[in-house]
Amino acid sequence: MKNLLFVLSLIPLVFAFGAYEPKEGDLYFQSLPRNAVVNAIEGASESPYSHCGILVRKGDRWFVLEAIGPVRETPLAKWINQSRDRHYDVFRLGAKHARHIPNFIKAARKYMGRPYDIRYRMDDEKIYCSELIFKGYRDATGEQLGKLVKFGDLKWVRHTPVILAIEGSIPLNRIMITPRHLSEANQLEKVFSSKEKIRKKR
Repeated sequence: MKNLLFVLSLIPLVFAFGAYEPKEGDLYFQSLPRNAVVNAIEGASESPYSHCGILVRKGDRWFVLEAIGPVRETPLAKWINQSRDRHYDVFRLGAKHARHIPNFIKAARKYMGRPYDIRYRMDDEKIYCSELIFKGYRDATGEQLGKLVKFGDLKWVRHTPVILAIEGSIPLNRIMITPRHLSEANQLEKVFSSKEKIRKKR
C-alpha cells in the first residue's frame, strides 16, 4: 500500500515535468503560502520567489535540499506541494559551471541540520534558503552566485511592522542574498516553469 501511495504521489510530477529532465544540482524556486513574512520577502525583493532549494538524488528518488526550518532534504513531491498553487521554476547551471555540481551539493550538505534564520543574516549559525545555495556554491568554487544586496536598498517600507516584530529595528546595512537575486545569477538559466511550460534543455 505504501508503494502504491508513493507511485500515485508522483503522477502529478510526471505530467508537470513534461519534456523537462531533472538533473542533480538544478535550483528550484517557489512561492510559499502567504503570511506576513512571505509577503515581506516577495514584496521587498519585488519577486514571486520566497523560497528555493537544490535538487538532489538519492537512489531513484528526488529530494530538494532546503533551509526551511532545519536544513534538510525534502522529497520533491512534498516540496512542490508546499508551494503556493503548486507553482515552481527551475534554474540550471550552464555547461561550463556544471562540473562544480558534485562539490556544490557536498558543500551545501555540510549545513544540514542548521536552524532557519528568520533574520536573514549571512553568518553560519543559522541558515536561510538562498543563503544555503549561495554559500554551498561559494564554498565549492570560491565564486559568487547571484548578487548580494543591502537590505536598505530593497522595497521594505510597507513591511515595516513585520520587520520590527522580528528585528526590533530596521537593519538597513544588512547584506543578504534574496531568492530573486540568486535566480538572476549569470551562471544560471531558467529551464522549466510549471506556469509557462518552458521546456528547454542545455
